[in-house]
Amino acid sequence: MTPAARVQAAIDLTDAVIVVARGQGAPADRIAADWFRARRYVGSKDRRAIRDLAWDAIRACGDIPATGRAALLRLAADDPALASLFDGSRYGPAPIGPDDRPAPGGVAPAWLAAALSASGIDAAEQGALLARAPLDIRVNLLRTTRDACAALLPVAAEPVAGADQALRLPAGTAAEGWPAFAEGCFEIQDAGSQMACAAMAAQPGETVVDLCAGGGGKTLMLAAMMANHGRLVACDIDRARLARLPERAARAGANVECRLMDGGRERAGLADLAGHVDAVLVDAPCSGSGTWRRNPEARWRLDPAAIARFARTQAHVLAMAAWLVRPGGRITFITCSLLDAEGADAIAGFLAGHPGWRAVPVDAALGRARGSGWRFTPGHDGTDGFFVANLARA
Repeated sequence: MTPAARVQAAIDLTDAVIVVARGQGAPADRIAADWFRARRYVGSKDRRAIRDLAWDAIRACGDIPATGRAALLRLAADDPALASLFDGSRYGPAPIGPDDRPAPGGVAPAWLAAALSASGIDAAEQGALLARAPLDIRVNLLRTTRDACAALLPVAAEPVAGADQALRLPAGTAAEGWPAFAEGCFEIQDAGSQMACAAMAAQPGETVVDLCAGGGGKTLMLAAMMANHGRLVACDIDRARLARLPERAARAGANVECRLMDGGRERAGLADLAGHVDAVLVDAPCSGSGTWRRNPEARWRLDPAAIARFARTQAHVLAMAAWLVRPGGRITFITCSLLDAEGADAIAGFLAGHPGWRAVPVDAALGRARGSGWRFTPGHDGTDGFFVANLARA
């Protein structure tokens, strides 16, 4: 493809993302996969260039843009070389005319930027939320060691300070195609996610419940922390996401018990564990505001009502976790959000409504305190954004 044709293709892909984001449909990664699947004639180098252009345009627009062309014009306004590719050539975009208007720039919709500021995320930190992210992997200690895994990889990998099982690779690395991945030597997992999960300090021999396991990324890390000794129960109400965990666990050599829960009747499915669990991980549903480096269009899907719904869900799941924990047991609460409504405020509300529980300091090499918990941010720590809190029952 010519450079101009790549620009037009990026405009078309961005248009597809915009349409679906307005309708609260599938995430952009899935839209891109479907878009390229329908255009198998596009080579791998062209695909990467098109996707990079589209994602850069999405990052550049705080509010959802009117069109993909307006989004690419936002980039072109600061890039004369890109602007020159609007040349009207075959398969390229039409020349920039007097009526063309670039989409407004910004980090996020105004209400959301204000909410981040009120949560202690300043302008510089907000900008870092939209930088390109590296690829972090978590070495599976059930299969290998970090040094041995690094020696198996076809590209150089760097350790990540504060994350004992992490290795960092360049952005866009296709690590899931490597033999070491197929052999269960590592999983894709951001270093911040690893440090948040490590805050639980799960021990061999314990009974541990991952209450919102999803596809099981943190579940598999817990299995490695427990050295496959004890009982590890992964729960979720999402059948499609939880269905991926058994295959992942088999590849990783992890002993995991999966339970598909009936939404609204979760306690019935966990009654045998009530009051007997040593530790519960609550990786709660949230806005994902800490992961915009990877999912920049996610900020277009949010509104204040959605944040309120997430907060209610988090309170519900925390209460269920408290019901499961034995006396002297603990909860680790995690969200990949930087909004206090889904972090510090959620924990303050839990502690106010649950006498006999207290917050316990998080032991982490990176991050900073926030309320009764701990927070990792892209700007300060070079990780995705996470809030984590440890809670102990008397």
